[in-house]
Amino acid sequence: MADLEAAVRKLRAAQAGVPRAEERAAQIIAEARDRVDRARAVLAKEIQAADRAGMRQVDIVAATGYSRERIRQIVRDGES
Repeated sequence: MADLEAAVRKLRAAQAGVPRAEERAAQIIAEARDRVDRARAVLAKEIQAADRAGMRQVDIVAATGYSRERIRQIVRDGES
C-alpha cells in the first residue's frame, strides 16, 4: 500500500510540474523570438548600409542568403 501511495504522489508531483515547464518554455520561446527580431533589424540596417556603400545586391544576396527581391525590399524600406 505504501508503494502505491508513493507512486500516486510521484505522479501528482510530476503532473504539477507540467504547467510550470510550459510557462518556462513559453517564456524561452518568446525571448528567442525577440532575439530573432532584433537580429533581423540589425541585419536590415547592415544591408542598407552595404547598399549605400555601393556593394552590389548580388553580393549582398550571396552574403545573407536572402533573395534579390528581399534585398530590394529591405533597401527600399531604408529609403523611406
